[in-house]
Amino acid sequence: MRRFTAETATPEAIVEELLHGGGAVGISGLFSKEEIAEARAIVMAHSEGDGDKVTHFQGQAAEDGALNLQRRVWNLLAKGEIFSRMAAHPVLMNILRSFLGTEFIMGSIAANRILPGGPGQEPHVDYPYWDFHRPESHPVGLNGSFPMNAQVSILLDPFTEASGATGYVPGSQKELRYPTATDNFFERCERMTGEPGDVALFYGVTWHCAMPNKANHDRSAILIQYLPKWVKPMEDMPAALPSEFIEAASPDMRQLLGLNYPYPEVLDAAKAGNTEGRK
Repeated sequence: MRRFTAETATPEAIVEELLHGGGAVGISGLFSKEEIAEARAIVMAHSEGDGDKVTHFQGQAAEDGALNLQRRVWNLLAKGEIFSRMAAHPVLMNILRSFLGTEFIMGSIAANRILPGGPGQEPHVDYPYWDFHRPESHPVGLNGSFPMNAQVSILLDPFTEASGATGYVPGSQKELRYPTATDNFFERCERMTGEPGDVALFYGVTWHCAMPNKANHDRSAILIQYLPKWVKPMEDMPAALPSEFIEAASPDMRQLLGLNYPYPEVLDAAKAGNTEGRK
């Protein structure tokens, strides 16, 4: 995985790598130790005992009925201001404007926590590509001439081969299909390793998965999904946020929540002069 710092992470270099290179990059120096500690403490507090809050492709739970060893914490924007700062970091916003268009939105922000012994995931691609295993549900000729997803993982724990650092197959974003058993993912994959505070940024149609956590510590990260403005978000985040949050949202956060994009709208009302949704 090609690595950058906050100073060297130019949009041109990263977009080239996401589209035509390995499909994933690492960026260091965006978040302080204090910010990571704050975010991690919130995630730990909300995920203790929440074994039922699992995610897609979560692998197998323990056969004896013990708590699932992979846990997801949703609606992070409502759980701490630190997550708004993470989602709208200026370096990330600058890169993503070049990759997804200047008015891109956020489709989801959550935390994924894999405890020691967690089984990891099956190889997959991310929303809106993730049902490529049912190609008939997509329009004929759907291709990768433009990206419809960027994924950001902000590492809260060391991501090592032992702890289950995300595996991915470099260049697989060019395949535009769901990985199958004949692709020999686990024999071909490389790892998105890093230290707490590092960011893994990748094109979501790159074949990837969390690997089993064989270390003696958690493997936790903040997962943020970014989409072009017209792709229907995975989460209805504005509906889960208090009105005070919406009213106080910065211009970048309003964009990320999709509040600047008017569609769908009631066109009868629009013809009557209702332009509030376009402001």
